[in-house]
Amino acid sequence: MNHAKVLAVSLALWCAASGAQTAVATAGAQVLGPNQVVVAGTVPDEATRVQVVSRLRELYGADRVVDHLTLGAVVAPPQWSQNLQKVLSPSLKQISRGQLSVQGNIIDLKGEVSNEAVRQQMASDMAASLNPTYTVRNGLRVAAQEQSLVDQTLGNRIVEFEAGSAVLRPAGTSILDEMALALSRLKGKKVEVIGHTDAQGGRVANVALSLARAQSVKTYLVSKGLLADLIGTTGLGPDRPVASNDTDEGRARNRRIEFRVEP
Repeated sequence: MNHAKVLAVSLALWCAASGAQTAVATAGAQVLGPNQVVVAGTVPDEATRVQVVSRLRELYGADRVVDHLTLGAVVAPPQWSQNLQKVLSPSLKQISRGQLSVQGNIIDLKGEVSNEAVRQQMASDMAASLNPTYTVRNGLRVAAQEQSLVDQTLGNRIVEFEAGSAVLRPAGTSILDEMALALSRLKGKKVEVIGHTDAQGGRVANVALSLARAQSVKTYLVSKGLLADLIGTTGLGPDRPVASNDTDEGRARNRRIEFRVEP
């Protein structure tokens, strides 16, 4: 039997002015400021789609949920919708920078939480609420204090480049000047610079552009005195949007640079 594949969600959130920062995929974040929860995947029918989207809007607010769910010829396990409601619980708001993937009766939970007790308890509670046919794979990790420093420095701002290129704009270098100071305080921690694009154009070209932009950021940070060995680069192209690609505003927010402090 083909099990339903749903909620392959990716979400990246930044600190709000208050300094609170939470996030998640498919759920997973105290959605703040312009950040949105993106839900994508395939569900068997319109009733299930409405149920999933309504639940997320109840948790995070209607204006924060971006619905990219589609209908397909998939078959859900017995009582799948009821079990999914248990998965989409308010406790997910304790996760930041996370992703929740539900494919049939396999649940992958990723992201950052405040401490080890929360990390263990969340997965345990989720598994206990479901019947034994479900498997919860705990990919949560304890967030580093250094990540909060980096998130607060970036805020809700976007590192800007010239259109279609990896050339930094003055506004982008201004943000990176602040980021260089913040990263210099991380005491030898390695940081991954992750480039993202919108969905316009071909995926292969967008992945290459996102990597080139991440590398451009690295080059600039090294010119400010940071060690090249402590800065990695990744290009994810259009694969992890934080807003709809159907509007100019959404596409602008998807064209971004993310900084991830490695544990």
